[in-house]
Amino acid sequence: MEFARVKLDIEGQVALLTLNHPEVMNAVSSEMLGGLMNALDEVEDARNGVRCLVMTGAGRGFCAGANLQGGPNGPAGSRDAGAVLETQYHPFLRRLRGLSMPFVTAVNGAAAGVGMSFALMGDLVLCARSAFFLQAFRRIGLVPDGGSSWILPRLVGRARAMELSLLGEKLSAEKALEWGLVNRVYDDAELMEKTMPLARELASGPTLALGLIRRLYWESADNTYEEQLNLERQMQRRAGNSSDFAEGVRAFLEKRPAKFTGQ
Repeated sequence: MEFARVKLDIEGQVALLTLNHPEVMNAVSSEMLGGLMNALDEVEDARNGVRCLVMTGAGRGFCAGANLQGGPNGPAGSRDAGAVLETQYHPFLRRLRGLSMPFVTAVNGAAAGVGMSFALMGDLVLCARSAFFLQAFRRIGLVPDGGSSWILPRLVGRARAMELSLLGEKLSAEKALEWGLVNRVYDDAELMEKTMPLARELASGPTLALGLIRRLYWESADNTYEEQLNLERQMQRRAGNSSDFAEGVRAFLEKRPAKFTGQ
């Protein structure tokens, strides 16, 4: 399926969402954000049977950040760049956070500015060896956005988050792995060969429970210990009432692989 600057391929239970404006290294425009929202409508439509989402970029980059030539609705054409975030970027980011299925990002090149924010939204962040991350905002006199000022210190600590944001230096995929920012690094030619089987493995799992796991970890960053215990109680009740839990127990007792349905 083709949307504005976005391509969506549904292969069985896995949806591959590709940022598709390679001429500008998939820089984000208002047009692309609209395409992304439309693509998520298809991903979340139960009739399509999607149980895992993968995001990558077309061509030689994942996403170069905001498209500064995006016209009056882009950050360069607005006197209030924050308004653009509120009306266009934040609704998309909130939908990614609220997904009820595993979300994997396959970072195939530069992930700069808000493109870095998109990449780090993945539950699993997989990188090509040539990929790099860049907090590019300081280079044009802006502050980190796309949620990066929230997620970076929680992933790598305040000191490293400050370093990335104040100096605006490139962070290689290998260094990002060392810092705990990403999960795995593959040779460039192997990135999608490794990503799609992993996505299919997630999609064939107990995706109702996996979606609840996503929520637990997103909420844990701001919850107290007691609040998190209470949330675990709520999520375990939902998971324990699922068909997948019953199937998992049966499969364990019968010593066979479980056949999960995501329900």
